[in-house]
Amino acid sequence: MALDRRLKHLGLSQASWMAIASIAKNDGPPSQTELAAKLGVEDPTMVSMIDRLVRAGYVLRQPSETDRRVKLVVLTDPGKAIYAEVIEVATSFRMQLLKDVDPAKLMLVTEFLETVQAMTESAL
Repeated sequence: MALDRRLKHLGLSQASWMAIASIAKNDGPPSQTELAAKLGVEDPTMVSMIDRLVRAGYVLRQPSETDRRVKLVVLTDPGKAIYAEVIEVATSFRMQLLKDVDPAKLMLVTEFLETVQAMTESAL
């Protein structure tokens, strides 16, 4: 993936920076299970990925206030810095890639894709 090549300097796998981005974009700290579902991976895979991100200092596990069995995944300040870098690089890449695309067509396609995404998420 072209974006992943541009983010190699972070020293993170694509799965790791995508997990960080997914946590950052969530309305609140997701549970490990919610994060696994969003990323389309099995729970055991997510647990080992979160273990690595915890060791690197990018995320913390916090117990849920409503269910002690549930662990929420929260970004640390270094994790937020990684997310900011991902956004900066992705925005620059997107602007470069789409610079010659008609803005009206881009808006139409964006709205269509957002509708499909919402329909997909509501079907889960």
